[in-house]
Amino acid sequence: MLLNVKDLKIKFKDDKHDNYTVNGVNLNINEGEIVSLVGESGSGKSLTSLAIIRLISESAQIEGLINFKGKNLLNLNEKDMCLIRGKDISIIFQEPMVALNPLFNVEKQIGEVILEHKKLSKKEVRNMVIDLLEKVKIPNPKDTLKKYPHELSGGMRQRVMIAMAIALKPKLLIADEPTTALDVTVQKEILNLLKDISKEYNMSVIFITHDLDVVSEIADKVYVMYLGKVVEEANVYEFFDNAKHPYSQGLLLSRVGSDLINNRFFSIKGNVPTIDKIPKGCSFNNRCDYCMDICKNNEPKLKEIGDNHKVSCFKNFNI
Repeated sequence: MLLNVKDLKIKFKDDKHDNYTVNGVNLNINEGEIVSLVGESGSGKSLTSLAIIRLISESAQIEGLINFKGKNLLNLNEKDMCLIRGKDISIIFQEPMVALNPLFNVEKQIGEVILEHKKLSKKEVRNMVIDLLEKVKIPNPKDTLKKYPHELSGGMRQRVMIAMAIALKPKLLIADEPTTALDVTVQKEILNLLKDISKEYNMSVIFITHDLDVVSEIADKVYVMYLGKVVEEANVYEFFDNAKHPYSQGLLLSRVGSDLINNRFFSIKGNVPTIDKIPKGCSFNNRCDYCMDICKNNEPKLKEIGDNHKVSCFKNFNI
């Protein structure tokens, strides 16, 4: 196993509440596996990924275990983490126009990642950058070297971000909604590119998204998150064929193209509560059509209900 996250909890110092923003997350990722974290905004997907790569605010209190290649990353100092970031674990951020520095050209930005971990000549770095641009299928890579982010399309900028992320062939790539701002055709190209790179490098990917159609295209395994917790875990085929948690079922019904219910598109009732107003018991009980008395007073635990399928829901427990 490449990555094992055990009972991860994250809390920010705040006098108004004492709730965890991420509360007891467990993830297991094998080499070469593509895992999707899904859920509405505010479910803790991005925060979990930032904790893994240790790019989280110093005001955060982090508990648990993040075991990567036999090391607990939470025990490493910043100097040791800098040796891992970019080399062993890399990240693609959601908006490349923000993540890329507008003051530096493509060659400078990708080259900087390489030089952080390798001592190479300017010519060697330049050749590596050209090879990377070819790898991510940017046309005329030599002409692209001197271009700045504002001179590139959204799809091209995202490819540059991917080139930066895979420059040193990391074992784990975190992709935080990398296709959100792209049109459908470019989105498909980026997904295929990530799948090809994952297979070629035997690279694991944590793919964060709220788009279940994207999940069906790329993932091997799915973790559904709600209010900082994993509420369902399954392989991608089991998830789409046999999702058990009411929240997972609601997400599936909310997809574009799903059947109309009473001539209306389906939507999960209510909104995600703020961190200071998390319901007692099951955190989804105030939005759930199957809510029982036990759901209002007790918190369900993630329980195995089938082969590699877990769910935290009293409705699906034999009680």
